[in-house]
Amino acid sequence: MSTHRHLPVRPDLTQLKHQAKELLTALHAGVPTAIAELRTFHPKFDQLDPSRTQLSDAQLTLARAYGVPSWPRLVLACELIDAIWRGDLEAVRGLIEKHPSLLKENARGTAQCNWGPALSYAANVGQEEIVQFLHNSGANGIQHAFERACLRGKLETARRLHSLGARPQPGSVMGPCETLSAPGLALQLELGTELVDEHGNRLAPLALVLETYSRNPDGKQAVLDIFVQHGYPLPDTAVFAVHRGRIDLLAAHVQRAPSVLTRQFAHEEIYPPELGCHTDHTFALCGTPLAGGTLLHLAVDDDAYEVAKWLLENGADVNAPAAIDTDGFGGHTALFGCVVSQAYRCSRPSERMTQLLLDHGANTTIRVNLRKALRFVDDETLHEYFDVTPRTWGERFHDQDWVNPAVLALLAPASP
Repeated sequence: MSTHRHLPVRPDLTQLKHQAKELLTALHAGVPTAIAELRTFHPKFDQLDPSRTQLSDAQLTLARAYGVPSWPRLVLACELIDAIWRGDLEAVRGLIEKHPSLLKENARGTAQCNWGPALSYAANVGQEEIVQFLHNSGANGIQHAFERACLRGKLETARRLHSLGARPQPGSVMGPCETLSAPGLALQLELGTELVDEHGNRLAPLALVLETYSRNPDGKQAVLDIFVQHGYPLPDTAVFAVHRGRIDLLAAHVQRAPSVLTRQFAHEEIYPPELGCHTDHTFALCGTPLAGGTLLHLAVDDDAYEVAKWLLENGADVNAPAAIDTDGFGGHTALFGCVVSQAYRCSRPSERMTQLLLDHGANTTIRVNLRKALRFVDDETLHEYFDVTPRTWGERFHDQDWVNPAVLALLAPASP
């Protein structure tokens, strides 16, 4: 079942009830998008008059739009997940006794969910007593639960699952590499996991750390330090000093060659193929393009505030442009990266970084041409934007999940 909506990790039943009522109101008003959703997801649309639909029709449509087969199953998902998050063992016990199928199904009631069934859901949030109860009750997915606990850095939960029989598998390290969880990666290695993917490729985990969607500068630094400790010779470049969050190494590069502050770096220097990174630029999961960017562009994309601050205090030009390619796209400053931002999509507010750039004189009126294709989203097509400022880059961007409205407010023109 394809979905138009995406169910949050911790869905709010009260909010979902409001959404169902809003959908019903829209159906009665003849709103085209609401009728289209009813047509797509209600199994008896041909027998319905949208203007006379009942709340139950709107609830069923909403549930199925979220990928859940029914409204009661969606309610059950909300109740179970809320109990797990709160650590309410008795509530979980009551739900499982009444609905034993919850031991096997994805907790969110959807066909696919990275967080998995109740056991791995509890592991994700480190609820050890609930993990133990669910395991004793016959819940499946202990291996997935172990890997999710490592991925989320829930070490005590991971150790408990290990004591219950979970074992690291080839490729298990990819989870903590994806989320930049140094504690989870260290535990995996302590328990005997090899630093390889499921195919035995030792570069794949490192490439994933560099290209991942996750944004956590401290975590990235700690994970890359683990790779160094395990014999990976990372390039001695200014770019990798930024990747590693190592201002000491960065300072040494700047002292040797001050021009490195304004140099424009090719995509392959930022994401080296010799370290396993993809030649297809779209697999480097950033919001605003990084190819041809400066060290400041990279620091902003990583949400590495202290690195960006050091760069600006030591001679980096806040308005240094990225390279312009042969088709005329590029030339954007680091400020553009605060607007369409992978960091924001990972729930790291980019207002502080934006204010840092503005305080150092970032120009909000620069106009450039940009193009961008996203990966692992509904729309992976290439989009082109012409003559955009940092603000209009965000306003026009085709996927608003990547655009921080608070940053747009900071860039709003002053009132006359």
